[in-house]
Amino acid sequence: MAGVGMAALGAWVPCRRWSKAAVFGFHRGLTALLARKPEGTPLWLPACRQKTSVSFLSRPDLPNLAYKKLKGKSPGVIFIPGYISNMNGTKALAIEEFCKSLGHAYIRFDYSGVGNSDGNLQECTVGRWRKDVLSVIDDLAEGPQILVGSSLGGWLMFHAAVARPQKVVALIGIAAAVDGLVTQFSQLPVEVKKEVEMKGVWAMPSRYSEDGIYHIQYSFIKEAEHHCLLHSPIPVNCPIRLLHGMKDDIVPWHTSIQVADRVVGTDVDVILRKHSDHRMKEKADIQLLVYTIDDLIDKLSTVVN
Repeated sequence: MAGVGMAALGAWVPCRRWSKAAVFGFHRGLTALLARKPEGTPLWLPACRQKTSVSFLSRPDLPNLAYKKLKGKSPGVIFIPGYISNMNGTKALAIEEFCKSLGHAYIRFDYSGVGNSDGNLQECTVGRWRKDVLSVIDDLAEGPQILVGSSLGGWLMFHAAVARPQKVVALIGIAAAVDGLVTQFSQLPVEVKKEVEMKGVWAMPSRYSEDGIYHIQYSFIKEAEHHCLLHSPIPVNCPIRLLHGMKDDIVPWHTSIQVADRVVGTDVDVILRKHSDHRMKEKADIQLLVYTIDDLIDKLSTVVN
């Protein structure tokens, strides 16, 4: 089911904070909630938020992972970032403030080799980052969890759902890059792929990199091939919501349609935003994201009760 070009869900303003009254599901309506707030009342203030110290998860024989955790009600929410992205991005902070307002548990973290976590980025692989996600679920999270995966994180969240079906109760993908780098590499001209194999590095152009290029090891791509999911049915049965921008020039929105088709579960929605790009970090994108999280929390709470 795809809702194409959904309208902005209420008036969202940067540097605001959700109040504790912000318990709204699809049926209650975000616009109505905001309309009840007195004019000028702050809702969300990520830029003004108090800094909290970073904690570290120690793991034998694996790099220590930097993370920040909110204690709260179940289901908890875990944010899984994109490729070389850290836990301090717009979406990660917005979800934290939203979970705080509802009193729900929340975890955000840095992959090994990224941000404040230990490890060498050049030695990292999709398989190693998969282990990072499972470590967070096994050693930090308590009770059922909703995973929110952005780009590469959307790929890893499916692996986590397959590996931990009893603990992962819902998935939200933001431009989920399932099999992403492998698919992109396979679409390169033969001569370019041969050159990358010879040099050992793929200089992948990206407007999201500071220097306009991601230098990806050929060994990283080859290892990632072992973790592809789209070649067969994906054994995940929990509720899944896939958000994707139709202006995404990194991961085509058709990928989310393909993922939805491959998943064996039936409670799967694909929501397309006509003018959103890969990062989906604009006001209406964030509004849709927290709206979707709240709807799943409401749905899961109803099932439990």
